[in-house]
Amino acid sequence: MSIARVTELSAASSKGFEDAIEKAIKRANETLDNVEGAWVQDMKVVCKNGKIDEYRVNLKVTFVLR
Repeated sequence: MSIARVTELSAASSKGFEDAIEKAIKRANETLDNVEGAWVQDMKVVCKNGKIDEYRVNLKVTFVLR
């Protein structure tokens, strides 16, 4: 039987949601062992002058404890 833990991360990108998600997962893998997956909880954009300036995501990342 495995025990998992969930931690919440936020990330931003000027390119798009997928890039923000990839940045968050990459960063999670640098500090957490056994990352199993993530749930994208929220997506948001920041607008400036009527255009999208930044894409933001909130993720819940699951990792297995040893």
